[in-house]
Amino acid sequence: MLTSQLNRCLHRSLRCIHTSIPSLWQSYENERHYEPGEDPLNRTFHGLTYDFRRWKRRYQEARKDAFRRRNPIAHMKQAVQDNELFPYRAEILIIGGGLTGSSTAYWLKERFRDEDLKVVVVENNDKFTQSSTMLSTGGISQQFSIPEHVEMSLFTAEFLRHAGEHLRILDNAPPDINLLPNGFLYLARTEQEADSLRDSWKLQLDKGACVALLSKSDLQVRFPFMNFDDVVLGSLGLENEGTFDTWQLLSAIREKNITLGVQYVKGEVEGFQFERHRTRAEPHAMEDHEVADQEKLRSQRITGVFNFLEPVTLSLASYAKVRPQMSDTSARPIRTHLIVNAAGPWAGKIAELAGIGKGDGLLAVPVPIRPRRRTNFVIHAPDVPVDMPSLVEPCGVHCRQIDVGNNFVVGRNPPKVRFEEDTDDRESLEVDYNEFYEKIWPVLVRRIPGFQSAKVTCKALLLLCDHAIIFFLKIKSAWCGLQDVNTFDSAPVIGEHPLYQNLFMMCGFGGRGAMHSLAAGRAFAERLYEGAYVNINLRRFDMRRIVKMDRLQEAFAT
Repeated sequence: MLTSQLNRCLHRSLRCIHTSIPSLWQSYENERHYEPGEDPLNRTFHGLTYDFRRWKRRYQEARKDAFRRRNPIAHMKQAVQDNELFPYRAEILIIGGGLTGSSTAYWLKERFRDEDLKVVVVENNDKFTQSSTMLSTGGISQQFSIPEHVEMSLFTAEFLRHAGEHLRILDNAPPDINLLPNGFLYLARTEQEADSLRDSWKLQLDKGACVALLSKSDLQVRFPFMNFDDVVLGSLGLENEGTFDTWQLLSAIREKNITLGVQYVKGEVEGFQFERHRTRAEPHAMEDHEVADQEKLRSQRITGVFNFLEPVTLSLASYAKVRPQMSDTSARPIRTHLIVNAAGPWAGKIAELAGIGKGDGLLAVPVPIRPRRRTNFVIHAPDVPVDMPSLVEPCGVHCRQIDVGNNFVVGRNPPKVRFEEDTDDRESLEVDYNEFYEKIWPVLVRRIPGFQSAKVTCKALLLLCDHAIIFFLKIKSAWCGLQDVNTFDSAPVIGEHPLYQNLFMMCGFGGRGAMHSLAAGRAFAERLYEGAYVNINLRRFDMRRIVKMDRLQEAFAT
């Protein structure tokens, strides 16, 4: 009898203190979420005891043996996936989950793996499939006229050569990025282009690149299957050039980031929240409305991202409002100390959400990144030798080999120095086959006659040498992607905004995103941890050159 009574009492007690799983989840999700002025006692208690809980965890880790304590994922979260569905705060918020954003997160957590450094990557699934990384041809070249571009390509080539070691997760098989060594061949048809090729060749040799300068006769001996009648000079990469699978590389980096504690959030940034410096007086009490509004803008900082509901007359604090990609959800704020704009083709629109390009003074200078359509076609040409280099014509037509099997990906990039030819603002990814027949195919046939015997699937009428010739081509596949083109010049925008010091730009790579994102991400980590660029100085790529109208023109198209 006494035992049964005790059991009933114990059952009632347990029923009173019972907490459901959803309740436990809510407690965990909102553990560190306190609105200003809400529950100050618990908020203070949590802040005071957080260090003790962290010390306890590290003490428990210190008692482990050397292998368990010094394994590659030490000092990270207890679970691989963050149980918090939508974070309220982060030390660093990266907008864009492509190769640029994921590379930045990788270098941040690779150097400092403590869980207190919370890195959140916000990506939009709808636009992720349209990103330049997903639709890139994955070429890497070291032939550029800007020294920093050469240095970044050399580093990327070294990283890709050992990508299996860098991105391997514990005892899993090392990732395979399908790296295919293949030199790039750039051609010059005029003496002016040849002089530019020689100057760039000297620069590339000074930076440690292995590039050969070939005359017209040398080109004919080395590549007898190509026509060089209109060529004056050529530049061929001998090492550290080729193609790779950008999707495999991105997948490997993302999986590695998750094990390092990086949290990926599926959502779309809708705006920023701003915060004024508390030490400054209210400007509207001393100045006219317009002057006071501008003074307010200059005295504010970004504190996060969020759904932008207020007019752009606030300062940049550290809030961002992100709308999760779930059904019936509202935008939520993410408070952060540092924001990286790695949104690729949409980086200019993200900057506009912060008021950049819509105000006066420094805010009148926009981030000149716009999406530009690039169409690629895959064709099968059995008569073209497998030792064909990756060809880049002066007109922007390029041809690269896919693996080994006489399959080639061809496309066209308008010359970077003539942006008036590149004004297509459409974001539609519908393939325009007329571009292939009118602008790409005639150039390829003149340069490489072996492409005339490409297998037949579709019928095209081309006018060559004033004669109507019917060719039958096999276009195995085709796709259209968007590149983040810098309409100001041909160089990327890397660095903090002149006014908002905690908003870092990393965009505008154009066709060089796949080969330079890894180096740019490492440079950002150096700036954050060391206070300066250590290996490659990228200071020339910040927004100061845009403010001063000082252009950096890259002579080599990619």
